[in-house]
Amino acid sequence: MQEQYNPHNIEPQVQQKWEADQTFKVTEQPGKEKFYCLCMFPYPSGRLHMGHVRNYTLGDVISRYQRMQGKNVLQPMGWDAFGLPAENAAIKNNTAPAKWTYENIAYMKKQLKQLGFGYDWSRELATCRPEYYRWEQWFFTKLYEKGLVYKKMATVNWDPVDQTVLANEQVVDGRGWRSGALVEQKEIPQWFIKITAYAEELLTDLDQMDEWPEQVKTMQRNWIGRSEGVEATFTVAEHDTPLTIYTTRPDTIYGVSYVAVAAQHPLALQAASHNPKISEFIEQCKNTKVAEADMATMEKLGMDTGFKAVHPLTAHEVPIWIANFVLMDYGSGAVMAVPAHDERDFEFAKKYDIPITPVILDENGQPADVSTQAYTEKGTLFNSAQFDGLDFSHAFDAIAAELIAQGKGEKKVNYRLRDWGVSRQRYWGSPIPMLNLENGDVVPVPEDQLPVRLPEDVEMNGVVSPLKSDSTWSETTYNGQKAFHETDTFDTFMESSWYYAKFCSTSDEVMLDPEAANYWLPVDQYIGGIEHAILHLLYARFFHKLLRDTGLVNSDEPFKRLLTQGMVLADAFYYEDEKGGKNWVSPLDAQVTRDEKGRIITAKQISVERPLHYAGMSKMSKSKNNGIDPQVMVERYGADTVRLFMMFAAPAEQTLEWQDSAVEGAHRFLRRIWRQCFELIAAGTSSDYDVSKLTADQQELRRELHKTIVKVNDDIGRRQTFNTAIAAIMELMNRINKQDFSDATNRAIGYEAMQAVVLMLSPITPHICHNLWREFGHQTPIETAAWPVADEDALVEQSKLIVVQVNGKLRAKFTVAANADQQSVQAQALADENVSRFTEGKTIRKVIFVPGKLLNIVAN
Repeated sequence: MQEQYNPHNIEPQVQQKWEADQTFKVTEQPGKEKFYCLCMFPYPSGRLHMGHVRNYTLGDVISRYQRMQGKNVLQPMGWDAFGLPAENAAIKNNTAPAKWTYENIAYMKKQLKQLGFGYDWSRELATCRPEYYRWEQWFFTKLYEKGLVYKKMATVNWDPVDQTVLANEQVVDGRGWRSGALVEQKEIPQWFIKITAYAEELLTDLDQMDEWPEQVKTMQRNWIGRSEGVEATFTVAEHDTPLTIYTTRPDTIYGVSYVAVAAQHPLALQAASHNPKISEFIEQCKNTKVAEADMATMEKLGMDTGFKAVHPLTAHEVPIWIANFVLMDYGSGAVMAVPAHDERDFEFAKKYDIPITPVILDENGQPADVSTQAYTEKGTLFNSAQFDGLDFSHAFDAIAAELIAQGKGEKKVNYRLRDWGVSRQRYWGSPIPMLNLENGDVVPVPEDQLPVRLPEDVEMNGVVSPLKSDSTWSETTYNGQKAFHETDTFDTFMESSWYYAKFCSTSDEVMLDPEAANYWLPVDQYIGGIEHAILHLLYARFFHKLLRDTGLVNSDEPFKRLLTQGMVLADAFYYEDEKGGKNWVSPLDAQVTRDEKGRIITAKQISVERPLHYAGMSKMSKSKNNGIDPQVMVERYGADTVRLFMMFAAPAEQTLEWQDSAVEGAHRFLRRIWRQCFELIAAGTSSDYDVSKLTADQQELRRELHKTIVKVNDDIGRRQTFNTAIAAIMELMNRINKQDFSDATNRAIGYEAMQAVVLMLSPITPHICHNLWREFGHQTPIETAAWPVADEDALVEQSKLIVVQVNGKLRAKFTVAANADQQSVQAQALADENVSRFTEGKTIRKVIFVPGKLLNIVAN
């Protein structure tokens, strides 16, 4: 065994052995308990960042730990390979997205292997491969046959100069990212999948997901947005046209002073046909941002259509306004406006001098004061005809009943969730498998013609998708008729919504092999960032239910337990140029001085001896040049050090602050582990020992060892507090380092302790532990070893440290038998010289005894 720890010699050798032995390749074993651990797969952007490293280290630690519990563990890896960044990079680098993507995959795969992640690479997939998206296309056609897929007009971001649809990411300050033109909202035909058909199930099933973070479940509940309300029918005066609205506050219906409709509503378009100003306003509304955060803060604008709506209960007429805060895609595109009891309606009414009529009493039983703001609390009704005096719940039911009786309304459950628009007008994605016939019909691509292959050898001009500019690609035939392939591609969420299932089924001849898929699914542990809490996780849950209802899986949910890891932060430094602009400098090129509390007080750029400003810690990003390249750290310290730091620096769910000094500390700890093992092994193999003959000090060391095994097992397996598990091992190492191993029995206990340490650390630092396990003389590799088992007898304490107080003040400490009673402890205490000095000649009034901990004598 070499004396010094050298990760750069050890790690490549261990990785080569894993690859040669196919250590992590698994197959289904029906008689053996399985464990499927999965991290959200990466976009192949070119190289790994520290966020990747943290995510995948968490997954690898959990996978290796579960393997040591005797389970059949699947941990696969693949590539979320389609998407807009590849198109942008292709334009920038004058290459094809496919070539750029495949080169990045090769490089990042090499990085993952250097970090020692135990993946079953035989299951690797890339979503841009035809053998993967073929089955996505096939499944889409099946959903179309089931009536779960449809096409309709939808609003998109349109660049009028480049004549193209833009993703939200391509709209910068309201302008096209390339042309700089003001982006318009344009209606074009789009494909949708009916996720709303599963809204209730997606919501109620969250109640059974006990191993998901409550925060994520709350975010999904809010996104689905179930509400119970009333659908009421107003009519348009002199037209007798029904105007349907949905409200969750029917109790305020007597406070309606106007009705607001979306700019695309038929009534708005009708009004515009004979009013140029309204037509101009509708054009302006095409540029309205539709994100809720934007709509909440934007100025409320509108125009009176001139039409009147007839109130369903009072028969009074109220004006119908076009309002920029009403969206056609939400509900019926019309809302009843009650400015006295809704802030948005209030703001609009104040701006356009529309009456404001309160119908709710405040908490003091007085008509709510709505002179300066809306009163939005629920309360008792007044000014509401026969419904005066009713509270919210009774008013809700009574008004709903009246509307139903008059045939003017019904109770209805509504959802904020909208159907999933899966069309994208980009090139680098899976072609949507639909055909447009000359007669106007739309049909699915026949199964024997799948996959519809995406051409990979293309030139990108940054304006028009190659699928749209190349007419020869789209032309085909269908039953002898001329037909055209759909030139839109799938939203990349389609690929990431079922990849977890495809990992389970290695055959390319079927979408999923149900036997294999149902053995592995659901995923036992899923790991990824909180930023994916809504869309990706919701779409994956939806897709899983579609797979279930098609007979491909038999479970209801895809992911049993979810861990959302925190971001990685790093120091950010900059200098100002002559124009006052900030130029960001890598932390690796910054030399700092710190105060006594470790805070940075000065910084300078090493390469050019330039003073730097310190901007605090922030998320690692290219914009602030504060990303730490994992490759640099692996080359400097080795993969095990990087992994150990990632797991120790912070709880998994919290942000992790990158500190070079802490990374160095992790490296020193591994050197200590190596040194201790080296010294024990160099001293020679020790014999077994007789537990009954151990000294108190030896018993204490064994007790600390087995207490640590229990704690680390619980911290990793149940609590997933990996940092506290490592801290417990470090405490044990401090105890071991104090032991004199010249004695044979001590050395035997040392062997036991250090082998347990190596086993407990092996999921976290697998390379060094693989090597040390072999050096301890084990013929089988540590990857097949079981987790250490705690000796219950060793956990039983033979003695306890008693603290003795007199009148609450510490006077003595001594060790007694663990089962010592109060009488014997008190006698020993009173015999102590320091205790007797404070009790002699005094009357003992009271004795408080806490077995095994405390004796407090009250005397005066």
